[in-house]
Amino acid sequence: MTQTTTASPAAKSKEQSLDALALLKADHDLVQDLFDKFDKARTDKQKDTLAEQICSELTIHAQIEEEIFYPAVRDAIDEEDLIDEAEVEHASAKDLIEQIEDSQAGEEKFDAKVTVLGEYIRHHVKEEETEMFPKVRKADLDLKALGSEMAARKAELQSE
Repeated sequence: MTQTTTASPAAKSKEQSLDALALLKADHDLVQDLFDKFDKARTDKQKDTLAEQICSELTIHAQIEEEIFYPAVRDAIDEEDLIDEAEVEHASAKDLIEQIEDSQAGEEKFDAKVTVLGEYIRHHVKEEETEMFPKVRKADLDLKALGSEMAARKAELQSE
């Protein structure tokens, strides 16, 4: 189940002008929308398509956070526990993503796995946006440069 989404040139340009937190927030909003659509999907085909998109978006998002964002944040703020917890949450999400990618709609527990992944992600997003992001915003970080680096890496991963 590997599907990549490609953004339009205008969307890519907009992404590259976002600061790091705005880029991550846009990803969070997109994935939440996909989970909402999954909850309303009626056919296995719709569920499979949405689950593929969710897994792809989350995999790329986690990778840019782990490769670029978290190391920069770890250096900029004194909140080791917050970042460690985020990384552990990523590991749990990746396990579920792998299980979802190895199955398909209609199989036993498929919907439950996507639902639980959505719950994990909602919790993770809430912690990032309410605890981590405000601290990052106050830190001495060039969020525009970080956002540009993350957007470039995201585009590279989406094209793979």
